[in-house]
Amino acid sequence: MSQAKVSIKDVAAHAGVSVTTVSHVLNDTPGKRITDTTRDRVRQSAAELGYAPSSMARNLRLQRSQMLALVSDEIATTPYAGRMILGAQEAASKAGWLLMLVNTGSDSEFEAAEIRALRQRQVDGLLYATMYHQEIELPEAVGDVPTVLLDARSSDDTVPSVVPDEVAGGRTATEELIRHGHTRIGFLNNIDDIPATHGRLEGYQQALQAAGLTFDPQLVVAGRSDTVGGFQAAQQLLEATTRPTAVFCFNDRMAMGVYHVAAELGLRIPQDLSVVGFDNQELIADGLRPGLTTVALPHYEMGAWAVDALIARIEGRESDGAEHAALDCPLVVRKSVDRPS
Repeated sequence: MSQAKVSIKDVAAHAGVSVTTVSHVLNDTPGKRITDTTRDRVRQSAAELGYAPSSMARNLRLQRSQMLALVSDEIATTPYAGRMILGAQEAASKAGWLLMLVNTGSDSEFEAAEIRALRQRQVDGLLYATMYHQEIELPEAVGDVPTVLLDARSSDDTVPSVVPDEVAGGRTATEELIRHGHTRIGFLNNIDDIPATHGRLEGYQQALQAAGLTFDPQLVVAGRSDTVGGFQAAQQLLEATTRPTAVFCFNDRMAMGVYHVAAELGLRIPQDLSVVGFDNQELIADGLRPGLTTVALPHYEMGAWAVDALIARIEGRESDGAEHAALDCPLVVRKSVDRPS
């Protein structure tokens, strides 16, 4: 019997049960007293006949559209957002869901209007993403739509979230320099009051302490998290009488500023100065000479995690309480680190 002609009645007749029983078994309807033997017989009959339940009918019954939406501020325009979107899209596709993308440009009125439009189209859940790790408040327009925060956290602990493990990332970067024998390690930090600023500094301090090295606040200089800010902070750090032999930078753009100052001072990287960045912004990290050793943000993994968590929440499969994940930031080794001369 061809799959196109097989109906649920055919399966019921083949298994010797009612149509209602077949429906409950194939849709895993909770709370129904059906023996394991009967369930196995129904599934075997469906397999032998080549029957597959209609996803459209199932969605109508469950009042679902099988659509998710990724709503973001400016993430679609950032250089590394593609990995986050790809991770979310592939996870959704693997689970049989469709992912839509809405970029709001940080316009709160436009954002609210777009979310209302998505709700009118019966989107089943929202991924609310930000362009960098930060603490946010969900817009009122979200209402009761199942939502997961992507690269963000909220003061509302009931909303699941996924962010990079900033502390562990800062620790990884500093440990790479310590592993090569550096004991006087500078840190160029960001001036903005955001989780990454505090987390990466904490990781830096933890790595020093674990290695038995004394934390010296004079080796920490804050600046704007761009190339100019990195250049200015690096000048202050590297023109000191006792300069560090290695520098951990808040991000790859600040690391580029370090490269420029090192060139002006006649310092060779990595022979005279080792440098580690953060973000793995490939246009910079691969483009610098020598290539920049850096710590990668887990954008793909965060996107996939968020989709899996959102679908679990929609389907009522999440564990007790909302999940809050901090994903590992792996080291990407290139050529900017060596033993101190």
